[in-house]
Amino acid sequence: MEAFKVNHKHFIIYKPYGYLSQFISNANKQRNKKFLGELYNFPENAMAIGRLDEKSEGLLLITTDGKMSDFVNSQKVEKEYYAQVDGDISTKVIEQLKLGVKIGFNGTKYKTKPCKVFKLSDIPDLPKRSKKIRDGRHGPTSWISITLNEGKFRQVRKMTSAVGFPTLRLVRIRVGNINLGAMQVGDVIEVDEFF
Repeated sequence: MEAFKVNHKHFIIYKPYGYLSQFISNANKQRNKKFLGELYNFPENAMAIGRLDEKSEGLLLITTDGKMSDFVNSQKVEKEYYAQVDGDISTKVIEQLKLGVKIGFNGTKYKTKPCKVFKLSDIPDLPKRSKKIRDGRHGPTSWISITLNEGKFRQVRKMTSAVGFPTLRLVRIRVGNINLGAMQVGDVIEVDEFF
């Protein structure tokens, strides 16, 4: 007798700013929040692989396959972010970020693992964000790329704050070999597989 085969569903989405990386409200206090289910009619057992906080945007993978979720959330799959930070970030600070910095996590100090970081020479060509970011009258900003193999809660934001350059905008542009590419905010693409 042939084993029962589950046909899992997989989606690549461009999570908009202001949305939570979940499908339904689990508390009354979140009544005015926006959820992923407003973007597309996802299957009932769909889950976000890794999360982007409400103020972050960009590439988010959705699946019905728990094993796939575990694999991507393991430290085997790189996640790359573009972060617009407050101030003109220096090479010295970039080196600090690469080596790892101490951030607060679950009430204790945690040193982030070494990662790839570089300053972008040009402003990335990203869709305009729904909520305006402060303009140049408030001082310079810089764009950096950070590629992590870990994903602590709000890690990129905590890392840039720890070195004195708070994140103003955060966009995940890559998970493994899947890129945001030309996707627009709110786009949902169903795919046969991720990797």
